Amino acid sequence: MLFQIRYERLEEGFAYIEKRNAQLMLEEIGRSRNWITDELTYPFGRGINFQITVDSIALIYDNLCTQNYPIFMEPEVKWYRKTDAEVGVKQFLVQDPDGYLIRFSEYLGERAIVL
Repeated sequence: MLFQIRYERLEEGFAYIEKRNAQLMLEEIGRSRNWITDELTYPFGRGINFQITVDSIALIYDNLCTQNYPIFMEPEVKWYRKTDAEVGVKQFLVQDPDGYLIRFSEYLGERAIVL
């Protein structure tokens, strides 16, 4: 399942999209209210990556590849340490046209810390 448009205001360049428990509000620059805090220079998303947890990254990855969308980081399995365990994910990243990194992440579970 891809993101669905919950509602939109085309005249403002605004869309509210969702996928299960993830919701995003997207707004074009200069079309409505301006939430700009400083001068905007490309790439706008420097230093930000948004993680979207999905059941499986495979379909999303395959669809992006079919569309020849550039992949910023190829799929990998990564284990991240938390307090007393490691959390496993399968993940990959793309960069949207404004420079924001979008990380699609599939939860693999937890394991004891490997020393």
